[in-house]
Amino acid sequence: MQRRGAAAKRLAHEWRALAKLDAPADEFIMHLAPVSDDDLMHWRAVVQPPPTGVYGGGRFELEIVVPDTYPIKPPSMRFRTRIFHPNVHWKTGEICLDVLQTQWSPAWTLHSACTAVLALLDAPAPESPLNVDAANLLRTGDAVAYRSLCQMYTRLYAMA
Repeated sequence: MQRRGAAAKRLAHEWRALAKLDAPADEFIMHLAPVSDDDLMHWRAVVQPPPTGVYGGGRFELEIVVPDTYPIKPPSMRFRTRIFHPNVHWKTGEICLDVLQTQWSPAWTLHSACTAVLALLDAPAPESPLNVDAANLLRTGDAVAYRSLCQMYTRLYAMA
């Protein structure tokens, strides 16, 4: 296992806490673990939003890259599964979320960051878009088109 000071120690603690659970850490976070036992700085998460939302039935993979300065600085998270959302860049999967930037606190964990990403899916912020097309649908009040596109892309990319 690579050692990177306080970040590696904190991540090892988070990993041990998650490994003690017999089931997924959360009913909507299906998987959260390092990509490799040799590198705690790269994680993978699989989230499954609530079935009642626009992404219901989908499973979305997140890539998490943790800086050496964690938990002082936030991890970098991006969707590896394509998702139609105002705060997610369509091509790169980059996520615009305040807790992954200016509102980060060392009290947050990778699990709580995944929970915040899940909350963003149900409460998009079209005023800070990375996907202008999705944001414009919400800004103009076209909820039917927004919901239809979310569901269509979820079926295309996030359902087995």
